[in-house]
Formats: sequence, C-alpha cells, structure tokens
Amino acid sequence: MSEVTLNCVLLADRHQVLMEGMRGLLSAMARTVVMVADEASLLDGASQLQPEVVVVDLSISSGGSLRWLHELRSRCPQARVIVLSVHDEASVRRTVLEAGADGFVLKRAVAAGLLPAIEAALAGPAVA
Repeated sequence: MSEVTLNCVLLADRHQVLMEGMRGLLSAMARTVVMVADEASLLDGASQLQPEVVVVDLSISSGGSLRWLHELRSRCPQARVIVLSVHDEASVRRTVLEAGADGFVLKRAVAAGLLPAIEAALAGPAVA
C-alpha cells in the first residue's frame, strides 16, 4: 500500500460490526473516519465534511435506487465514491459504476479489496 493519507473518509453502512471493521482498515490511511448508518446522514455528512473518500453500502437507501449516489455527487463532487455490495452480479457492478461510483467492492472481499479500490480511485480521473 502507498503512503496515502486522507483527512476524512465518510463510511455509510447499516451494519455496525462491519463498519467497525472497515473503520479499522481505513484508519491506516485517514486521519478521520466518520461513520453513518442511513441515507440522510450520508448526504448531510458529505455536505458538511466534504470528505475525500466516501465508502457506501449499496443498500443504504431503503428504496433500492441509486438516487443517493446522484445526490452525493451533487453535494460532494470531488469525493471518490466506493460502493460496497453483497451482490456479485456483473450487472450490479456495471450499473453502480455507470451511475457515477469510482469503485465497487464486494462485502465478502472488504478486507483485501477496500484499500486497493480506494487507492485506484484516488489515482484515476475524478467522476464529476
């Protein structure tokens, strides 16, 4: 892993235990990791914090739409967005990336895949 140091990462997931584990991973590259558990807190937190990276569970919205991703991009256009999911279908990954996410990581591969996905997103062109 490179020597990336971020000021702030916003982490949004409904599963507290998983979030705690991800916070431990992310603390290696971020000064501050803010955890939220719902869509409204995600969007408010993004507006207030303007994090460099946002890590979000695909199912953060109870409606199942990606409206939150479009709103997140509107409120925090410079942030790199990594979406987490339990869904392993190529169509889900494609839909998320086409909707504006910078990366996609399966929840079962978070331990090995999250930090590399963040680094790849930071190295690539911004989606705005």
